[in-house]
Amino acid sequence: MESYLNENFGGVKAKHSSDEALGRWRSVVGVVKNPTRRFRFTANLGKRSEAAAMKRSNQEKLRVAVLVSKAALQFIHGLPPQGDYAVPADVKAAGFGICAEELSSIVESHDVKKLKSHGGVDGLVSRLSTSASDGLAADNNKLMSARREVFGVNRFAEAEQRSFWVFVWEALQDMTLMILAACALVSLLVGIATEGWPHGAHDGLGIVASILLVVFVTATSDYRQSLQFKDLDKEKKKITVQVTRSGYRQKLSIYELLAGDIVHLSIGDQVPADGLFLSGFSLLINESSLTGESEPVAVSAENPFLLSGTKVQDGACKMLVTTVGMRTQWGKLMATLSEGGDDETPLQVKLNGVATIIGKIGLAFAVVTFAVLTQGLFWRKLADGSYFSWTGDDALELLEFFAIAVTIVVVAVPEGLPLAVTLSLAFAMKKMMNDKALVRHLAACETMGSATTICSDKTGTLTTNHMTVVKACICGKIKDVNSSAETKTLPSDLPASVVAMLLQSIFNNTGGDVVLNQDGKREILGTPTEAAILEFGLSLGGEFSAVRKASTLLKVEPFNSAKKRMGVVIQLPGGALRAHCKGASEIILASCTRYLDEHGNVVALDGATTDHLRATIDSFANEALRTLCLAYVDVGEGFSANDQIPMDGYTCIGVVGIKDPVRPGVKESVAICRSAGITVRMVTGDNINTAKAIARECGILTEGGVAIEGPDFRVKTEEELQELIPKIQVMARSSPLDKHTLVKHLRTTFDEVVAVTGDGTNDAPALHEADIGLAMGIAGTEVAKESADVIILDDNFSTIVTVAKWGRSVYINIQKFVQFQLTVNVVALIVNFSSACLIGSAPLTAVQLLWVNMIMDTLGALALATEPPNDELMKRTPVGRKGNFISNIMWRNIMGQAFYQFLVIWYLQSQGKWLFGIEGANSDLVLNTIIFNCFVFCQVFNEVSSREMERINVFQGILDNNVFAMVLGSTVVFQFIIIQCLGSFANTTPLSFTQWMSCIAIGFIGMPIAVAVKMVPVE
Repeated sequence: MESYLNENFGGVKAKHSSDEALGRWRSVVGVVKNPTRRFRFTANLGKRSEAAAMKRSNQEKLRVAVLVSKAALQFIHGLPPQGDYAVPADVKAAGFGICAEELSSIVESHDVKKLKSHGGVDGLVSRLSTSASDGLAADNNKLMSARREVFGVNRFAEAEQRSFWVFVWEALQDMTLMILAACALVSLLVGIATEGWPHGAHDGLGIVASILLVVFVTATSDYRQSLQFKDLDKEKKKITVQVTRSGYRQKLSIYELLAGDIVHLSIGDQVPADGLFLSGFSLLINESSLTGESEPVAVSAENPFLLSGTKVQDGACKMLVTTVGMRTQWGKLMATLSEGGDDETPLQVKLNGVATIIGKIGLAFAVVTFAVLTQGLFWRKLADGSYFSWTGDDALELLEFFAIAVTIVVVAVPEGLPLAVTLSLAFAMKKMMNDKALVRHLAACETMGSATTICSDKTGTLTTNHMTVVKACICGKIKDVNSSAETKTLPSDLPASVVAMLLQSIFNNTGGDVVLNQDGKREILGTPTEAAILEFGLSLGGEFSAVRKASTLLKVEPFNSAKKRMGVVIQLPGGALRAHCKGASEIILASCTRYLDEHGNVVALDGATTDHLRATIDSFANEALRTLCLAYVDVGEGFSANDQIPMDGYTCIGVVGIKDPVRPGVKESVAICRSAGITVRMVTGDNINTAKAIARECGILTEGGVAIEGPDFRVKTEEELQELIPKIQVMARSSPLDKHTLVKHLRTTFDEVVAVTGDGTNDAPALHEADIGLAMGIAGTEVAKESADVIILDDNFSTIVTVAKWGRSVYINIQKFVQFQLTVNVVALIVNFSSACLIGSAPLTAVQLLWVNMIMDTLGALALATEPPNDELMKRTPVGRKGNFISNIMWRNIMGQAFYQFLVIWYLQSQGKWLFGIEGANSDLVLNTIIFNCFVFCQVFNEVSSREMERINVFQGILDNNVFAMVLGSTVVFQFIIIQCLGSFANTTPLSFTQWMSCIAIGFIGMPIAVAVKMVPVE
């Protein structure tokens, strides 16, 4: 079976499956009872191709608009302002000088002429009744309300939540249920005509009641799943941006943005609405999501247009929001793209294959069963000479045969198999949200369970990301600055000129900011590293705003993970230009030719001083401190904003050591991974000594493990990499390309299933390449999150281990359910088929089989597919890339249990009357009731045995799963009601206490049988 599944259903991957692969397995699938329900959670390829065509059309329109605007730009500047725009009366009455449609056309069409006619960006700021410095006045409720009314809100059209009755209707689309409903109708008509009301209606009403029960239980389960996915979808859309309102910087949800808002964007952010550039530096925008152009666009005062859905590739800026929601180009695109749906997961596809195989076998059995039963009826009528005389009872008997055949198809086609994957994934995703992990793609849940390698960042994942400067080497002196008292005394030990230069470097060369919040308290904004440096500068007695105002910022090159540095050029009060840079200590130190000595003089950097500084960097790094070097160089007057910031000739100001403690619980989590057969590798941009110190503390770097730097890794040959990569435990000073190369080799050359963490924009290729991309929820950029499969909301490595545990739980839960369902399939098929062939009647009626189907399908999935993970899961080796889903262990358990159940039912059929001492006219009915009861209790106890496929103790943690206990309890209660109270409808008769106890005992014996079977060794 596994080879057939791999051949026909194995082309679908966890990520980036081709439309051809997605279409191929659909063409192979056969015997689908309810396509609407079966394919609800699979990609709609038709809708997807429509959306792609519409996207291409939109891209082409936008590309043409961009090209036309660029071509016209050089002619526009000399034109006088055009004054032909008339403000609509309602817009004017609301207090605005421009309407939403005019704003939309300016930005979407990149219309420089129109923009100039409105007074440029400053003119639009005025017309939108906002302020470029203070933003919207949030306390003016009347104007804010009018703003929402005139310009709309930043929300996109979403599909309405489907009601419960839609799921009921979908459950009714099941072809076999419709055929059974038709059988029930005929049975009602014939029964009432021959036997009268109400006795003649019992069989027909029994089938109707069973169908309704199946439909409502199925619809309830599906509806709950849809609500879970809806909740998760809301979580995925929680994106915040930095906004200035009422003069204060604050975080706001992108859905709260209004036209006129002032938004602050930096590297990795997604532009949240259409808008215009106000101020900023080195801004490069990736517009490929809209225009299809991979080349980034430089946005500046000359080309100020920013479009929603595009990404900030480099630089930072302040943006004026002009158009929001469905008026933006992105809003229109999202409306078409959302209908395509997500790709189905490999497990869903594989289980569709299993359902297809069993369905075809079941259909063949059903046809043969019907033929054998019908033949028996005809032979009987031939024998008694009534071949040409047909009564209502004969018609009802023939109808019952047909109903049994159809019900065999109902039982045999395990429609619930693919849906059990979705149920388990939905349950796991909901629980993982509580454990601080947001799953963006369904397939990531199951793939994470097979992970063999985790490539983790250091900063913020293995460490707390709460940084403080604890050591500094300035003017050649090493100082501890662990406390505020020590920091305050530092300026008195240094020349005033050095302190001034240090503060100038800290406060100008930063991606952070120091602002007053709404409570009037000082707040530091920016990355943890920037915040630590700024806090250090403030502790030295520096005034952020005063230092910034003393000079003019001319050019900014934001931190780049490839260059490992950040630089700025400022104009000093006298007109002279100076460049400041900071970054990886050894890289910045290599760019320096001078340093500031203990008297504040600039002196040449000799060998002895260089060695001293390098030794200082190493000593800081060996204490697990992140090191940064600060330097400056005076720039000639010929420098322009288009020139590159100098790369060498710098004067070293000093080196700082930043403490970032290891997160509690990381060492234990790494040990859990090791016992689970998962290799943890640290991939960081930090100094190798810092990385090694942290890796040892975490338990990642072990004896025999290799720590290597990115530049050394890059120059290795393929043969060297083949030998080196399995030993690598730490890669320091790595570039995003190094991480991508490592991941690609692990996946392709070594066939590992790789999970990768990332937070920056440049991590996107590695996140995309990995089997499971894990983005950081706090430190991660929107670009990284969009490329990821799972977002770690607390940036904690321990959460990654929890994701792996849940992934294994999903995989094993589905295996348990498949084992349970296949056992019921095998037994129900063989019993009904063999009985029909050998005895001429089926022991299980249509109503009884429908009840059994519900036990094994919807209720079985609920019970087994929602088992929470246990610690034992992380003591097994990972499945990896080539593990068989239906394992030999499962086949052993299925065959052992099926053999026992088959023997029991056959023995009861042949010797049951003697065993239970049944006599009288209704002895056949009593025996069939006992057989039905035994069969159901065999499934109940088999469900308990299926909780563990290998372990003997199946009761451990059984009460931790409330769903399992509830399903088991409700099954037993309903079984009692069916036997004792619904005899006329279910073809049963009330049983005595002794008979009940015997049925339960026969079912229970299946458990020690399961224990004995588990002791049989398999490969």
